[in-house]
Amino acid sequence: MSAKPEDTDPTKQRVVLGVSGGIAAYKAAELCRALIQRGFAVQVVMTAAAEQFVRPLTFAALTGRKVITGLFSSASSEETLSSAVEHIGVAQENDLLVVAPATADLLAKFAHGLADDFLSTLYLAFTGPVVLAPAMNTNMWMHTATQANLEVLRARRHRIVEPEDGFLACGMVGPGRLADPEVIADAVAAELNRRRDLEGEVVLVTAGPTQEPLDPVRFLSNRSSGKMGYALAAAAAERGARVVLVSGPVQLPAPRNVKVVPVRTANEMRTQVFEHLDAATIVIKAAAVADFHLAHVPQQKIKKTAARLSLELDPTPDILAELGGRKRDFLLIGFAAETENLEREARRKLETKNCDMIVGNLVGGDDVGFESDQNEVALALRTGEFLKLPRASKRELADEILDHALNLRQELTSKAHGS
Repeated sequence: MSAKPEDTDPTKQRVVLGVSGGIAAYKAAELCRALIQRGFAVQVVMTAAAEQFVRPLTFAALTGRKVITGLFSSASSEETLSSAVEHIGVAQENDLLVVAPATADLLAKFAHGLADDFLSTLYLAFTGPVVLAPAMNTNMWMHTATQANLEVLRARRHRIVEPEDGFLACGMVGPGRLADPEVIADAVAAELNRRRDLEGEVVLVTAGPTQEPLDPVRFLSNRSSGKMGYALAAAAAERGARVVLVSGPVQLPAPRNVKVVPVRTANEMRTQVFEHLDAATIVIKAAAVADFHLAHVPQQKIKKTAARLSLELDPTPDILAELGGRKRDFLLIGFAAETENLEREARRKLETKNCDMIVGNLVGGDDVGFESDQNEVALALRTGEFLKLPRASKRELADEILDHALNLRQELTSKAHGS
């Protein structure tokens, strides 16, 4: 019997099904079928232990795809080199990662960032939503170590499909049995549907620093890495939006399904923002635009001398204020990087720039903010609220900010209709 041809329909949502080693691994075949019946394209990744319970051929026949079982291939050096980065490609090509069954060992690896096989390495490279369906012995499930790992994973906003109570293969009765495959498939569908809540939106994001030339070889800039803006662009695209990312000079890969418009100076950024503004429904100004520039840049390099050098700097265009002055029906979100008085400065900027939301954070520390993958922000909202979000990765905060943006727009729309 030959496997059905691989499904390459680009309109389908793509799911990675991770299968780890437990007696419930055979139920993953039922889950695979349920996901396919719901219209998802499924890529199966198995751990070595999972292969002891169910053969890869089972999943290959169901999906029409090669089942990934290890980081490296032994067939040839060329295939080995290709396999070495395959987890990155799989992470970028798929919309959701679901693991069923998720063993105690796998939960611990995910929680602590251990990566010793394809599935755990893929997890570290994956930026989309994650659904975990644990299955294990009751005592293992109730152990404080497992519960602590689950708390870590929940804090990352992963969806946990808790195991059912019942008779287990070990003979015990209690929680630990893998949830029904249809329940897990429903959770996957719900997560993807929730994450597609920006379909029909056009999101315009700015990110990174600008560089304002002082001469042909020097420029004024700042410490912005662009990571927060890129995380917002990636999150919006994954949730179904059409995204335009106007980016200053950064060392980051372009997010998948995002149109990146590279710029260098504040004036170039302003030009591109207003060129793409007409279609935008949400504008997020996450870029750290330089405040000053040299009005007349010398054509030749300024030579070093013993004498003091004075430069006369002019203000750069205030893009956020100009957007606020032209605001129509788009939602306008600005950023405020402050070193003190965060709430006061965020509220002031909200009013003076005519924004709907200001995302503020204190900068100057070494572990959050500029260059870091972590951040800790607060939101000043047009409704008068000031919300502090707990420290998290910039990718996780991106979804939090988008969630609050959608809720804010709904609230503002309701008030407008009620007035």
